[in-house]
Amino acid sequence: MRVRTFTLNTKREIVSKITREILTLFHVEITGSEGTADYAQLSVVNRRLLDTPEGFVRMESTLMLFDPNGNLRRFSCESTGAGDERDGAAVNRLIKLNLYRIFCEQLAMPQAPWGILHGVRPTKIVHRWIRYGLDALQIEKRLQKDYECSVEKAHEIVPMAFRQIPFLRMSDAQTISIYVGIPFCLTRCLYCSFPSNLLPNERHLREFMEILKKDLLAAKRDVMRFGFRVQNIYIGGGTPTSLPDDFFAEMIGMVYNAFYGDHVYEFTVEAGRPDSMTPRKIAEMKRRSVSRVSVNPQTMQLRTLRRIGRQHTPDDVRRMYHAIRKAGIPHINMDLILGLPGETAEDVRDTMEQVAALSPNDITLHALALKRGSRLRLLMDEQHVELPSDAETCKMFSIAMKRVESLGMKPYYLYRQGYMRGDLENVGCCRDGAESMYNIQIMEEHQTIIGIGGAAATKVVDARAGRLKSTFHAKDLMTYLRDIDYYTERRRTLLEEVYGDGRNS
Repeated sequence: MRVRTFTLNTKREIVSKITREILTLFHVEITGSEGTADYAQLSVVNRRLLDTPEGFVRMESTLMLFDPNGNLRRFSCESTGAGDERDGAAVNRLIKLNLYRIFCEQLAMPQAPWGILHGVRPTKIVHRWIRYGLDALQIEKRLQKDYECSVEKAHEIVPMAFRQIPFLRMSDAQTISIYVGIPFCLTRCLYCSFPSNLLPNERHLREFMEILKKDLLAAKRDVMRFGFRVQNIYIGGGTPTSLPDDFFAEMIGMVYNAFYGDHVYEFTVEAGRPDSMTPRKIAEMKRRSVSRVSVNPQTMQLRTLRRIGRQHTPDDVRRMYHAIRKAGIPHINMDLILGLPGETAEDVRDTMEQVAALSPNDITLHALALKRGSRLRLLMDEQHVELPSDAETCKMFSIAMKRVESLGMKPYYLYRQGYMRGDLENVGCCRDGAESMYNIQIMEEHQTIIGIGGAAATKVVDARAGRLKSTFHAKDLMTYLRDIDYYTERRRTLLEEVYGDGRNS
């Protein structure tokens, strides 16, 4: 379905974020505001009805669809909120629920696996209901009723949330994590939309290292001032191992000296690509007590690696993996992307066999997300690029999950992004005891995380206000380098607001 115009509550040119999510889910294309004979016109009106006697929110949504000949079709749906919802949250959810049901029940659109659960972290809803005292079966029923979530997805995230509880209980208000962002890569992958930069020359790298040191020392002062205990350290990017050997050794040494101590549970480095790895970097990681390394082949199909801009082979992945294992670093996780250009379900089956043979501790399955900032999205707009269909991508996911489960791994964290192929998710799986504490903490937003480096985010849990507060370093590298004092002061001010005088204890 393609629509030329969209109105909300009679105001033309307004497309609400809430309603757009549903239109995007059902591939309704909003193409502009000028009516032509080739396009239908769509109008949505949302109206709050009188609350129920118990005080529950009631919403009615009406969708009016005008065909190119001007004929009107009208569809309506009404829903009632729950007693444990905030007023605004109930209104937002009910609008999405009403529109979803109109599309599925009255316009015969296929149901989506996640229903209207389009937030990045769907397990946060499950954790809220666990705190309210609901058991697993009650929560699964609520997910299906309130969010039209499929039985399969509900059964996936509810046990996952219960699995996370012991890890979330291992921290208190003074326990934090540290994220260090190294915004460089050797090449830019076709699908990448992250704010990373190609590795610069030595002079510019030295400038970055001096600013990073300043950023690190400011964060160290904050940790000491507020009496934080660092539970996890995560060095990401970009590709941190894209740094030349001397710079990498200097960087990881600075991080270790600033934050490593008896309280550290997990120290992770994203090594990513074999073409960025050297024996010295592995030795430095071992020397600095790194406990977890990410080896991210994305695929083990050589032609796909070339197509997406990767300069390594599957054999290079294997050599890197075995070198890290030989060094004695305890945990290795591997990331794979499903839905890459030109791949089939059988390619994924072969990739999974090759990865399974290595026996990593953790496998994260990513569904390709077509982000606006990626070269792939630009190519999709400008010329034909062959991508697997949603149905084929779902088949890939099924094959990959079955193989992961055959290794004794179960899902332990999950997140979703916009524009994901097959309306799928990114899910991390591992055997019992191999869970990444940092992955759980950042996805559940249960713990304050101090961000350092290019494009890093600091997310502070304000227990008094019951919400998360954030501040962000500049995505643009030159802005970060120029204005580092401004960004470190914003971070310190936010921490002071929440933790000053022990206010968040």
